[in-house]
Amino acid sequence: MNRPITDYIREYQTNKYRDGKKMPIAEFVEDYINGRIDVVGDFREFMHNRADYFDYTFIPEHYQYFFTQFLPEFFIHSKHQDETIGRTHYNRGNDFFGSFLGDRMIYTSAFFQTLQDTLEQAQDNKLKMVCEKLQLKAGEKLLDIGCGWGTLVRYAAQTYGADATGVTVAGEGAAYAQKQIEEAGVTDRARLLVSDYRDIPQQKYNKISCLEMAEHVGILRFQKFMKQVYNMLEDDGLFYLQIAGLKHGIHKESMVWGLFMAKYIFPGADASTPLSFFVTNLEQAGFEVHSVENVGIHYSHTIRLWYDNWMKNENYVREHYGQWWFRLWQVFLSWSVDIAAQGNSTCWQIVSHKNLEHFDRNRFIGGFNMGERDFDTDHAETSNGTTAASAKKPVKVKVEDN
Repeated sequence: MNRPITDYIREYQTNKYRDGKKMPIAEFVEDYINGRIDVVGDFREFMHNRADYFDYTFIPEHYQYFFTQFLPEFFIHSKHQDETIGRTHYNRGNDFFGSFLGDRMIYTSAFFQTLQDTLEQAQDNKLKMVCEKLQLKAGEKLLDIGCGWGTLVRYAAQTYGADATGVTVAGEGAAYAQKQIEEAGVTDRARLLVSDYRDIPQQKYNKISCLEMAEHVGILRFQKFMKQVYNMLEDDGLFYLQIAGLKHGIHKESMVWGLFMAKYIFPGADASTPLSFFVTNLEQAGFEVHSVENVGIHYSHTIRLWYDNWMKNENYVREHYGQWWFRLWQVFLSWSVDIAAQGNSTCWQIVSHKNLEHFDRNRFIGGFNMGERDFDTDHAETSNGTTAASAKKPVKVKVEDN
């Protein structure tokens, strides 16, 4: 046992934190975000030692949420439902998300070359990795499904010369993305569609990426989505899927954390499953899986830096969004650092192509998993948005400064 819980908790409307007995962590979450208690001292330390004070038993609110909200969302996943949930979440405010995402405005796992990498460096590593895993070339058509604030779309067009199209349901994110594209001077080869994924125009793309959006599709519609991607991909194209998932088996904390996430953070996202689900669905849709990389530990370090940003911006968030939103995201980010570090929740980068006999598999000779090497930084962005390649040596693709 570490310090007694009374060293951390200040109670106002309850006296249940004094007897030393473990209590459901879900009760603590509800009490904390609703202001019935305060946490004093180092919140990360307290949450890291949560097993000393809490257990992962279900509380009545879990069952109420599961039957009245989770199950209906799970079975319906209508276009109207998904658009409403997505826009409600992602249109909350660019300043809200920027308070933890930082300058790159990327809401997906970064990739760390060293633990000393800044968040921006790690996200730049990830942008390069995605494009390299896709073997992206100048002039190729790239579709990024669930493009968020458009950073990958802008980067692929500016740095690799791709003809990039991003799709999002959030108008706030699209406006930010359009500004990125205009400032980078790539409006001739980058664009945004504000659209549900089901309404993406049926045309062919050389490369398709989907970074942590497919969780929102839902388990029951996942196979149909994979077939939609298959039909939009050229026969010699590559598909990059980055998706969050869960450890195989039943883990009590993962279930309680997952219900918290589904209720408060990502409602309607029910496709976080073990790896086998994604691989099976890809293969059933006609894909051949080329590589799978587990980047869960990278996600832990990404969220740790998001948490640090959030805490630095505490006063701003409280002033503009209130205590409830600040505390909710404080719990989400702090808890998720450890969930990912433990391997309970993880994230995979999966590269696939059509399982066709005439597909040229020689394209993979001489290459290997980007996560297993120290790749150069020819295409990695510097802090001002230009690329290291533009300063080091000539490149085939014309890179325009911001």
